[in-house]
Amino acid sequence: MAEKVLMTALSPTMEEGTIVSWNKKEGDSVAAGDLLCEVETDKATMDYESTQEGVLLRIVKAEGTSSRVGDTIAILGEQGEDIDSLLQESADGSQPSGPEGESAAEAAAPEAPEAVAPEAHEAAARSRDSAGAQGDGARVKASPLARKIASERGIDLSRVSGSGPAGRVVKADVEGFTGAPAEAATRGAAASAAGENVTVPVSGKRAVIARRLAESKFSAPHYYLKSSVRMDGAMQARKDLNAEASEKVGFNAFLMKFAAEALRRHPQVNASWQGDHILQFGSVDIGLAVDLGNGLITPIVRNCGNKGIVDIDAELKDLVARAGSGKLQPEEYTGATFTISNLGSFGIEEFTAIINPPGSAILAVGEIAKTPVVNDGDELEIAQIMKMTLSCDHRVIDGAEGGRFLYELKRIVENPVRVLF
Repeated sequence: MAEKVLMTALSPTMEEGTIVSWNKKEGDSVAAGDLLCEVETDKATMDYESTQEGVLLRIVKAEGTSSRVGDTIAILGEQGEDIDSLLQESADGSQPSGPEGESAAEAAAPEAPEAVAPEAHEAAARSRDSAGAQGDGARVKASPLARKIASERGIDLSRVSGSGPAGRVVKADVEGFTGAPAEAATRGAAASAAGENVTVPVSGKRAVIARRLAESKFSAPHYYLKSSVRMDGAMQARKDLNAEASEKVGFNAFLMKFAAEALRRHPQVNASWQGDHILQFGSVDIGLAVDLGNGLITPIVRNCGNKGIVDIDAELKDLVARAGSGKLQPEEYTGATFTISNLGSFGIEEFTAIINPPGSAILAVGEIAKTPVVNDGDELEIAQIMKMTLSCDHRVIDGAEGGRFLYELKRIVENPVRVLF
């Protein structure tokens, strides 16, 4: 009996996903556990494994289209089975699917008119995207996902060489394109010169970031503690380590190790508000806020307290690299017990950050700058200073406890040998 294949939540924060590619085509047999398609969630690209068996009778959602969790993306059943009733039940529409995940209507449809009836708007938009046209009237064959990425990056598709069937431009072609985004730059400059407003669509990733941070900011009573730290000792320690290490160790690995040690000594900060109780985590799992260009993600190094700086650095580099290519699994970016956000490379002196649940604190660090200071002998000297700001959830961390933690962290950073105490 034919049945719908529904979009499922592939990550804890996923509310909708975009079909990146179909690994099965209509008419293929599908077994439970088979890789059916790849789905781009709010944080990464995930494999969608089928839990159903049968023949893929219809692809309802083409490549590059978005679906909310619970929407029908395909229909499985027996070969030749009537699926008209299921298509009518699906809010996704009933257009048959053609090559490369495009619906037959999309593949064959002419240029859609500008005025479209509301109920046909989505289908018409997909049809325009799939067809596409250059300024000289020649059509550019491109997948919907490739077209979407090109639009976001301001790439003129007519300048991209397609590696897909019949020269079709696919996702990899756009991502590997190195030419200047002339078309978007021209449009943006013209709009700016004319004083026109520019509408930027909210991506699924940006929508999730907005919702989660708003929930954190308005549900957790934030307060902020600031401290200036002399970095001469930490910078010398890094220099000494890198002189011996086979690979250069990044500064963020030092910060994570120092924070882990301070958290071990102040477990009240490594905790989470659970409504009727406070949960103190047994492991120090530190997330680092990473900018992907179109949103943030926090790859997490688990159990930092029991790892050395070199091991933390190696794991962090691997996580950040895979985050950039959208290959992180949900467990690798969710559930941090503490988070660090470092904007020092942008020349930011200090800032406050919003707590990343389920943790109850986040450390914001700015640039390391040469600064005149008065030493213990009341003499003026130049020191390397970094400003740290700790955001705390007052439901979990009282001001005095937050102050003790930040003071301990300051002492460790200024004298790294304290990690050995």
